[in-house]
Amino acid sequence: MSTISQTSPVRRAPLRTFWPLAVVTVVIAAALAPSARRLVALGLQAHWPAPDLALLGALPPAIKIHLAAALLALALGGGLMIVRKGRTFHRTAGWAWAALVALTAGSSLFITTLRPGHFSLLHLLTGWVLIILPLAVLWARRHSVAAHRRAMMGLFYGGFAFNLIIAFIPGRTLWQIFFS
Repeated sequence: MSTISQTSPVRRAPLRTFWPLAVVTVVIAAALAPSARRLVALGLQAHWPAPDLALLGALPPAIKIHLAAALLALALGGGLMIVRKGRTFHRTAGWAWAALVALTAGSSLFITTLRPGHFSLLHLLTGWVLIILPLAVLWARRHSVAAHRRAMMGLFYGGFAFNLIIAFIPGRTLWQIFFS
């Protein structure tokens, strides 16, 4: 077991950690202050449509599997980013997360709706995940903590956060389910 993963994390001074967020918050608040009443009124009048569950039910099985695995991996990955590393929960949940990521990537190989019958540029990310995921697991097993951390954070932020933004581009399936 690695001694690096068992050490306490370095605690930074709260002021040093949160000052950029405070500066951005003040700048945005100052910019929006003249329009605050109008923005609140517009927000109160906004009506969000209910998700189109009929469209969700009509999706092909590969997309349903991909969507379910991706959402579960996103939730579990977010939790793994918060908990202390190297403990039993981290290792157990990490294996579950790796399985969900592999299922998400594997199911995406069967999704060819952007270019019917052919792979799209998004499938390059699938290839990246299918290469990096086993390497990240191998690095964890070899106690190469820095390489494991970089790979897993890259998979989480690059593979899920970035793709979630792409998934909500107007006209795509998730956009239609939630906003049409």
